[in-house]
Amino acid sequence: MKRTILTGILALVAGVALLMAQAAPPAPAGQAAPAAPAGPHPKSAEETTALRAWLAAQNSRDPDAIIKTAEDVMAKFPDTEYKEGVLSTEAMAYKMKGDAVKEQVAWGRVLEASPNSVPGNLEMGGLIAKQTGPKDLDRDEQLAKGEKYLNTAIAGIKAQQANPALAATAQAQLKQSDAEAHKNLAFIGLTRASANKDADPKKFDQAISEMKIAADEDPAQTAYQAQLAAILHQAGKNAESLAVCNKILAQADLNPAIKSYVENVAKEDGGPAAAK
Repeated sequence: MKRTILTGILALVAGVALLMAQAAPPAPAGQAAPAAPAGPHPKSAEETTALRAWLAAQNSRDPDAIIKTAEDVMAKFPDTEYKEGVLSTEAMAYKMKGDAVKEQVAWGRVLEASPNSVPGNLEMGGLIAKQTGPKDLDRDEQLAKGEKYLNTAIAGIKAQQANPALAATAQAQLKQSDAEAHKNLAFIGLTRASANKDADPKKFDQAISEMKIAADEDPAQTAYQAQLAAILHQAGKNAESLAVCNKILAQADLNPAIKSYVENVAKEDGGPAAAK
């Protein structure tokens, strides 16, 4: 799972657990019910039971259990105030199972419940960026949708980052999410460039600028740097590409797959790549 998305969803789940722990107990017979707690809360004992089963499934890390308990909550309590969190965990469970079709459907349900959901928009935009090819008949429509989702996610991230009370760890996680959004925008730009048969190298500008942002914001993601080198090579910017390759290959403990990939890009750039 993607670390930043998972962290955000786990924060939602933790918030549900905390609110439920703070929920007032039912009133004894003959007494008035206590006031409902502030914020989201279960509306009945039955909903509380279903939500507790869903929370327990998160600890099991069993995607089938997460999906089942999430569906149980939504089937019995479609208006639950925890809808975004419940559906988000279901979407991530489908991601764990490698079922991109059902994952996309689940994220669609998240966005129906919460159109500005950062995880929902980030994941939907990412799925579209990966799945849309340069020869697809609906390419332009799909890429426009993907851009809209990703830009909505970025706007939501910026709004959260503006909170001066936000912890440093949360700020760092949001920066990683922002990097992921720009990486996916780079893929959208690359698909457009690949579909454009003109010789103009400027057609790669969007992909290059977006991937540079991603690599700068999350330098620990060596894959972003490798992807930047490859895009620069495709754009005919071999000297810039080789410089990025050599920077990557100078790193210690480089992932073997990334190392092999970058060495190949460097060779195509006319290397030699830096020895490491």
